[in-house]
Amino acid sequence: MRKADPFGAEGDQPDSGPRQPRELLDLLSVAAVLLDAEGRIVLWSPQAEELFGYTAPEALGQYAARLLVHEQHLDLMIRLFSEVMRTGQGWAGAFPVRHKDGSSRLVEFRNMRLLDDRGDFYALGIATDEAALRQMERDVALSTRLVSQSPIGLAVLDTDLRYVAVNPALAQINGVPAEDHLGRRVREALPFLEVDAIEAALRQVLTSGKPMIDQHSVGRTPADPDNDHAWSVSYYRLDGPGGRVLGVAILLVDVTDRHRARQRLALIADGSARIGTTLDVEQTARELADVAVPEVADIAAVDILDSILNDRPPTGPSADRALFRALAVKAAYPTEAVRAADPPGQLASYGAERLATQCVRTGRPILIPHVGERDLARIARDAEAAALLARAGIHSYLLTPLIARGEVLGTLGLTRARNPLPFDNDDLLLAGELADRAAVCIDNARLYQDARNTAVTLQRSLLPDLPPQQAGLEIASRYRPAGTTIEVGGDWFDVIPLTEGKTALVVGDVMGSGISAATTMGRLRTATSTLADLDLPPTEVLHHLDKITADLEQYATCAYAIYDPHRALCHIAVAGHLPPVLMRTGEPPELLDLPTGAPLGVGGVAFEVTTIGLAPGDQLVLYTDGLVETRHHAIDERLDLLLQLLHRPDRTSEETCDRLLESLRDPDDHDDVAILIARARPRP
Repeated sequence: MRKADPFGAEGDQPDSGPRQPRELLDLLSVAAVLLDAEGRIVLWSPQAEELFGYTAPEALGQYAARLLVHEQHLDLMIRLFSEVMRTGQGWAGAFPVRHKDGSSRLVEFRNMRLLDDRGDFYALGIATDEAALRQMERDVALSTRLVSQSPIGLAVLDTDLRYVAVNPALAQINGVPAEDHLGRRVREALPFLEVDAIEAALRQVLTSGKPMIDQHSVGRTPADPDNDHAWSVSYYRLDGPGGRVLGVAILLVDVTDRHRARQRLALIADGSARIGTTLDVEQTARELADVAVPEVADIAAVDILDSILNDRPPTGPSADRALFRALAVKAAYPTEAVRAADPPGQLASYGAERLATQCVRTGRPILIPHVGERDLARIARDAEAAALLARAGIHSYLLTPLIARGEVLGTLGLTRARNPLPFDNDDLLLAGELADRAAVCIDNARLYQDARNTAVTLQRSLLPDLPPQQAGLEIASRYRPAGTTIEVGGDWFDVIPLTEGKTALVVGDVMGSGISAATTMGRLRTATSTLADLDLPPTEVLHHLDKITADLEQYATCAYAIYDPHRALCHIAVAGHLPPVLMRTGEPPELLDLPTGAPLGVGGVAFEVTTIGLAPGDQLVLYTDGLVETRHHAIDERLDLLLQLLHRPDRTSEETCDRLLESLRDPDDHDDVAILIARARPRP
């Protein structure tokens, strides 16, 4: 670590007045002892009393050798003393001495001969505890080695904020030799930095004594003038053991990699918020391109396999061409390179030699840091497009597949022209993360659009099949059409297996009856099943069903629950539906107090989810209003009767379904009924 001259740090002239004592000597507690030519003690410092234990009256006039040296070392001490007095050559070393308490201590000595104005010789001994001296030597050596070899940039500035010491790491980071720092202020040594802010922070720390830790800064230095670097800087005031302010220490760490990682995480978080705001494939593709430009690339293009958009089986792996439909192109600035990309909505067929075809065939990304002429021919759709890319200055290329649920949907292509940096592996990881998130959103949008198209164009079976038994649940259900077994209304139920052993429980009721209500019911059942496959939370499922119902110009109520057997929890949301009944083992049945919400079809209404525990043996009863609503009784009265009928813990779920229909259902009612009872089973 390079250090400045002490006068350069403190000023050009020595102090004219008294100075505050240096605490380092106090830490060593250096003792002074003066002997006459006979070896008697004639001067005895207070530190000598501390080191040897004898007071001045006890020591003065005594022969030092006999007072301080053990018998076995006496001859050696006398010989060393005589040699110093005879030759005038000093002696230095460690010598065992006898303390007043009788113990033996190793003391470091510096002995020299003195001559007074009368020609008399004296011996001056400077002494300190050998263990304390060695410890300080080790501390200094360790500190020096750590500072000089540390990868952390270290500097010390005096109270005038001038550099007095700079280690090699900081000199390398700044791109300025260590000697060019010394004696200078920050603005003189490093004018390319934000010196006003740095010096203000140093003065604040120097004045207050409060450190400033992990201050982040971004900039460029002569060490790497073409690229931004990020640093974490900390400032500490240096105080001596006695409280005297010595200066300020700077610790600087290059955190460029961490800074870039944070930028990538921020971009990923931004992408999560901006990508997939609608269940629209084209809009999702445009959102992906918007996020990628300009933070990652100068130009982004999103292309989807036409077979995916049209729900056809993809082309086999042995085929020599891939058919894409361009969905989005985004550029950071006006450039003719955009004309080289396929216009959104247009179909493009690419042969086996094209990089896009290889990407979707293998499902692997392609990174070309430095694009050459042959690369452009494999990137572009034809020679004219390749020429456009060349004139636009495209120099780096990255292509990553869009993969959702193990299926390749298309590609995200990124290029750089004005951005001078080539794509690297970090960019590849970032692009892949954005592509993965977008692919799931695109696939969800595709599945949702398929579900909506199916709900509009296809009428499924009007009566539900018997629900399958699910892991962790015992299921019982009943459906009774309105009036007779021939006329069908709009009530339905579903039991839908989800991922990780979870189960969706659905009961719904389309308002009205007849063919219109039944058709809407079939469409909503289809949409619900498709949305459930997306593993969406109950509120999201109801939100999408609300939009579908509004488009069909109908209204419906619905209760949607997801049971998680691993956590013994049930998440429920309702849309204008009657509350389910919870039957806990050993407790009376209770109507769940849930936010009712608006019926499906109102449009734009938020739904809320409620979470309840469902222990083994507990039952959840979902039903439609046809079970309890009549023209002659108040709804509260009928709900009370429902709870009374359910207060029979000895019945099976199947028996309970039958009992409810027998007691509450009038065969001539003009409304259909759906009942779904789910009993939690003990975990295996």
